[in-house]
Amino acid sequence: MRLQDKVAIVTGAASGMGKAIAEAYAKQGAKVVVSDLNGEGAEAVAKAIQESGGEAFSIQTNVAESADLDELFEETVANYGHLDILVNNAGIMDGMEPVGEIEDARWDRVFAVNTTAVMRASRLAVNHFLERGHGVIINNISVGGLYGARAGAAYAASKHAVVGLTKNTAFMYANKNIRCNGIAPGGVETNIGSSMTSLSEYGMGRQQLGMAINPRMGKPEEIAQLAVFLGSDESSFVNGQVIAADSGWTAY
Repeated sequence: MRLQDKVAIVTGAASGMGKAIAEAYAKQGAKVVVSDLNGEGAEAVAKAIQESGGEAFSIQTNVAESADLDELFEETVANYGHLDILVNNAGIMDGMEPVGEIEDARWDRVFAVNTTAVMRASRLAVNHFLERGHGVIINNISVGGLYGARAGAAYAASKHAVVGLTKNTAFMYANKNIRCNGIAPGGVETNIGSSMTSLSEYGMGRQQLGMAINPRMGKPEEIAQLAVFLGSDESSFVNGQVIAADSGWTAY
């Protein structure tokens, strides 16, 4: 049990990579807080974990709302007494728009979920970790945070910002026994595409040039295994890193 008795929050955990991470954490002995905007989906994941012998509870969270994040952390402490690991997994796509087409509303929404929510959740976690004397943050960033040809302007910018936040957080608290790392998945079989509306024809055409060199699509469970490693003590010397898990896509 690599995460025995650890308490972990996983946002966006009703489906896709978040669901796989929550399930993998529970199998490794963690007590998991299954958080998602989709409350029914989160409840179903938590129930399945419980039926498999794991420990979990669900909570509906709009990560773009500060009050919801406050409640998420309050309920975590109320149920489990503390927090050891925060997995900032929740995210949405843009419409592949280049900067010449992006509208303020889309930009603001993507940043609210993908970037500002990560900062706010990390702020809550870090202040808890400082009292505890240790903690781990894992940010699900995407290769869209490393390269410009993987999404539209808003998504790419929002994820690049989280790369900077990850590295800065790691540096600032490295002497406080708090680690912060990122995972940069390539193309993974999830339902994030459902958050894409009003697609840019031009942007999609340009983005397909990058997709053409993608070796293969990944499975959520493959990302979850990396999240288990980064959340465990096995990665105690790994801090401030953004690790691509993409079958070599970024090697081209």
